[in-house]
Amino acid sequence: MQAMILAAGRGARMRPLTDHTPKPLLAVAGKPLIEYTVEALVRAGFHEIIINLAYLGAQIADYLGDGTRYQANIRYSYEGETGLETAGGIKKALPLLGDRPFLVVNADIFCDFNFADLRATPIKLAHLILINNPAHHPAGDFAIDAHAILSHTQQPKYTFSGIGVYHPDLFRTLPPGKAALAPLLKSAMQHDMITGARHTGFWMDIGTPERLAELDTALKSK
Repeated sequence: MQAMILAAGRGARMRPLTDHTPKPLLAVAGKPLIEYTVEALVRAGFHEIIINLAYLGAQIADYLGDGTRYQANIRYSYEGETGLETAGGIKKALPLLGDRPFLVVNADIFCDFNFADLRATPIKLAHLILINNPAHHPAGDFAIDAHAILSHTQQPKYTFSGIGVYHPDLFRTLPPGKAALAPLLKSAMQHDMITGARHTGFWMDIGTPERLAELDTALKSK
């Protein structure tokens, strides 16, 4: 199974830190955020990694290179300066991702989730990892029933972690260009085609300078 890291976001909420540095390269405990993700993927057996790039993306490619030093093969999907949003970015990268299900991880999260758990997970159109609702997103995103089927209309709702396995068919009919992921998922949920699981371990969305500093302090104290 291949993996994709979503790294094309502008990181506007992180300004001024992202004025000259792409968000995935912001450092915590002396290491860029995206490097933790690459290393975690390799430990879990994902050695073929695709990374989408937009704003200041050349810096990310220059830093990670072809992945040799991580025992990985890293390839890049370039989207231009503004990016194509999540679904649009995945759609553009499909020629690199192939015809089998693939893992997608947001570059701006930090967690202790074991990505190896997803290598053999059977999926319909997508399988999403949910977490307990953080303070900055109390309403959550999706509910999960006893059969692991996700819904956007039921309660209680949990927050989508930014970790998921997708079948290419979810994006086949999507036209090229900018496109958000949520409408695709919600449409597929109406046909019970999206499954999921909950992760109750450590997870953090590094969406603000304050959370970046909080994670930096936590990792340095270990």
